[in-house]
Amino acid sequence: MIKKVACPLLLFLMLALPLKAYVGPGAGFAFLSSFLVILITFFLALFSLLTWPFRFLLRIIKGQRAYKKSIIHKLIILGLDGMEPTLVEKYMAEGKLPNFSKVKKQGSYARLKTTTPAISPVAWSSFMTGANPSKHNIFDFLSRDPKTYLPDLSSARIGKPKRILSLGKYNIPFSKPEIKILRKSIPFWKILGKAGIFSTILRVPITFPPEKFSGHLLSGMCAPDLKGSQGTFSFYTSDNEKIRKREGGMNIPVTINEDRIETYISGPENTLLKEAKELQLPLNISLDKDRNEALIEISGQKFKLKQQNYSDWIRLTLRPGLGMKIRAICRFYISQIQPHFEMYITPLNIDPEKPALPLSHPFIFSIYLAKLFGSFITLGEANDTWALNEGVLSEEAFLELTYSNHKEWENMLFNAMGKTKKGVVACVFETTDSIQHMFWRYLDDDHPALERSHAEMSDKIIEDLYQKMDELVGKVLEKMDKRSILIIMSDHGFKSFRRCVNLNSWLYLNGYLSLKEGRKESEEWFKDVDWEKSKAYALGLGGIYINQKEREAKGLINPGEESKSLKQEIIQKLNGLRDEEESKVAINKVFDRDELPSGPYKENCPDLIVGYNDGYRISWDSVTGKVNNIVFEDNRKAWSGDHCIDPRIVPGIFLCNQKINTETPSITDIAPTALELFGLQPPSHMDGHALIDTENLSSGKNKK
Repeated sequence: MIKKVACPLLLFLMLALPLKAYVGPGAGFAFLSSFLVILITFFLALFSLLTWPFRFLLRIIKGQRAYKKSIIHKLIILGLDGMEPTLVEKYMAEGKLPNFSKVKKQGSYARLKTTTPAISPVAWSSFMTGANPSKHNIFDFLSRDPKTYLPDLSSARIGKPKRILSLGKYNIPFSKPEIKILRKSIPFWKILGKAGIFSTILRVPITFPPEKFSGHLLSGMCAPDLKGSQGTFSFYTSDNEKIRKREGGMNIPVTINEDRIETYISGPENTLLKEAKELQLPLNISLDKDRNEALIEISGQKFKLKQQNYSDWIRLTLRPGLGMKIRAICRFYISQIQPHFEMYITPLNIDPEKPALPLSHPFIFSIYLAKLFGSFITLGEANDTWALNEGVLSEEAFLELTYSNHKEWENMLFNAMGKTKKGVVACVFETTDSIQHMFWRYLDDDHPALERSHAEMSDKIIEDLYQKMDELVGKVLEKMDKRSILIIMSDHGFKSFRRCVNLNSWLYLNGYLSLKEGRKESEEWFKDVDWEKSKAYALGLGGIYINQKEREAKGLINPGEESKSLKQEIIQKLNGLRDEEESKVAINKVFDRDELPSGPYKENCPDLIVGYNDGYRISWDSVTGKVNNIVFEDNRKAWSGDHCIDPRIVPGIFLCNQKINTETPSITDIAPTALELFGLQPPSHMDGHALIDTENLSSGKNKK
């Protein structure tokens, strides 16, 4: 059982299934008292309104000074998560990416060195801070609690309110709980803000909870849904044969009675109550089988929905008690009405117009965007990959939903570009990452998950994806002026994920991990592991930890020479580990943390980081702490591409409409580049180096 901390109207709940929704983003925070949040926001907004003329005048004065040393007016950073350089190069050579080619011809193109490990939260943290992981403290989606051997979300932590009033059946918070981001070091936009340079930062990963700075920010990856997970969908069905355990979501069986269905929407636990229980909303559905549509009644609203169509965002109101209201939004999709009824509901997103948790800085920024564009997705892991993995959504429905989310982000990007005359606009699109995860199998003729019946429809899906991103680049170029610089980048690349490697099973079979007497397998989260006899264990997407004395609760191995010796022994055995069934090397290299770049948070890094070969990745079972006798097995899920492997074989991409001063840029170079373009000296803790020679740029010599 994953540990959880019960807080009134605030739940820190690590859910095993949503942990697997991205194989590790884990859980987050459920919800705060909307009453407290909105009340505080009202007074902040009132204060902001009263002081606005003075702040505006000061900003003008400070801004005029700030931009005197600036080489440019505007820096646009377009983050295309996971874009693979070999495909970019192939499609450019074939003339299929004319706008990418235009930027390359005008300036530069290179493969971008990623982080070790090549995992999105790690890489994007290095992007924003210009520092290696030992300085920003993010090493995976998950970290481990050495006291319990269980996973924690690596990006943020929550604490209980210190003051609680017990009143009847309620526990009422009289102080706010701690919501703390665990990513350390300073994002470059915060440094720019202190100097008077304004930034708008949209959906960059590891920005939840949002930090204060002189600019606007909308949180991205790792922002939770209202249930406190990284995305828990709901699947309604009248077909009893489809009622089974679903990873990343929940089943809700329904009964059709005279073409009517009475059911519910599952909300978060109501921890305002002393005996917490799930909040539920009544949901009534009337079926019109002749028209293949349904009338849906929910939260005081009625709307009709055709089969195989998405609803608009529907606003829901949950009432935990004491007059409080919690707002959520979701979308409905009926996959079929007969012979059986089947319906998908997206995870319950926090309503950006009335957020129960801060999604943006300032707090009213998400409200402003919702007023401008209408409701939009706020979940950090926005595209529901597990609904496709589990067969709840078809490939067509998944793509429709994903590109709908993408359109929302495009609207925000172009709004920010239009309203930012000087400064930084950065937006990360996860569209590229999500679609490649789910459709890479169609680029790999040998993939175990390849379904030939879909091949004709899907051969071009990734090519179409890249061409759509090229169209996006074209739109951005049209809106840029001569004193703007464009950077297009990805945090890592992509490779096929054909075979799973259960590291914990390997550790067990090789005598490093022990099970309790009489047990030959362990259920999730190391349930049957004997820690007093175990030397090492794997947790997260790439890490191995030594069960070390004075660190782990039941540590067995002495720190110092004994620990170092054990690490070297495991490294020697895992380096070049072969999958005999496929006659291939599964692991290229195991990285010892002692040999990685130093920093104040290096002790939080896994002792070993495993660099898998192309075609391999840690198994789904190993991520969730299952132990058995299976080390290698086929990956038959739709999630068929990945990047959590040897970072040397999954670099990202880098394009800029200016020449750069190196052929081997690194993701840590983006932050110092941004600072120098606006006339600021990068701080000494940054590991990266500016990529653009500002002297040549100011003299006009920097373009090809």
